[in-house]
Amino acid sequence: MGISFDKFDGVIWYDGKLVPWTEATLHVLSHGLHYASAVFEGERAYGGQIFKCTEHSERLKRSAQILDFEIPYSAAEIDAAKRLVLEKNNFRDAYVRPIAWRGSEMMGVSAQTNTIHLAIASWQWPSYFNPEERLKGIRLDLAEYRRPDPKTAPSTAKAAGLYMICTISKHRAERRGYADAMMLDWQGRVAECTGANIFFVKDGVIHTPTADCFLNGITRQTVIELAKRRGIEVAERRIMPEELTGFSECFITGSAAEVTAVSEIADWRFTPSQITKQLMDDYTAETQPKAAAA
Repeated sequence: MGISFDKFDGVIWYDGKLVPWTEATLHVLSHGLHYASAVFEGERAYGGQIFKCTEHSERLKRSAQILDFEIPYSAAEIDAAKRLVLEKNNFRDAYVRPIAWRGSEMMGVSAQTNTIHLAIASWQWPSYFNPEERLKGIRLDLAEYRRPDPKTAPSTAKAAGLYMICTISKHRAERRGYADAMMLDWQGRVAECTGANIFFVKDGVIHTPTADCFLNGITRQTVIELAKRRGIEVAERRIMPEELTGFSECFITGSAAEVTAVSEIADWRFTPSQITKQLMDDYTAETQPKAAAA
């Protein structure tokens, strides 16, 4: 086991100022800890530039609004704070984690007057999955828990509470020898993985579940655009588990996972091939820093 995350060196941006990493703490009675009134983002910096930086900041603010609170910083201010964290920690290729939460002024379900806090941390983190596995294809279990009906949970927010069933499902999958797990939705349709969106390929066409009860990932949107640039048809639709037998390729996408091939989901098998490999390469090229205009 490596160094505990609360023991890292460096600085964290916390409510408008940089503080030493080990001093970026909150009270045990913070509402965000007890009632999951917290939203966050997962972002990557490549060569010192945060990929889709503003899109992530804007989504963070939207997520907070869905959870009925307002982050007291603009998207532009959040962008600047993220870049400052990278600069002060001397990182160029790194993971970036902004998080906003309700504080500790009131402890109970209702906490409308609690202070809203925002912190931004960054650390060096290689690929979420083993680099060799990313092309060969990771193995996925089938999760026991399902993505809830969007009428019962704020599914369009990147909210901390929505990841509870993801942690349970990923732990179970890892104990069974898998890298991750694929989740179905409340109606038994294919949804996503515990922290990544999922895609399938059949006869040169990409198929991906409609993002109506889970997050429409920024990486997901990027990969769909990259596929369309290459003239590859992308069908966003309902996908039932029994259809998986007919797909030849499978891959997942996310800021942490980037584009990662899948070779197995429970009893279904896939062979990473041309489309998966092409989109892995295209995504890598897309994330490279762009030269500033003269």
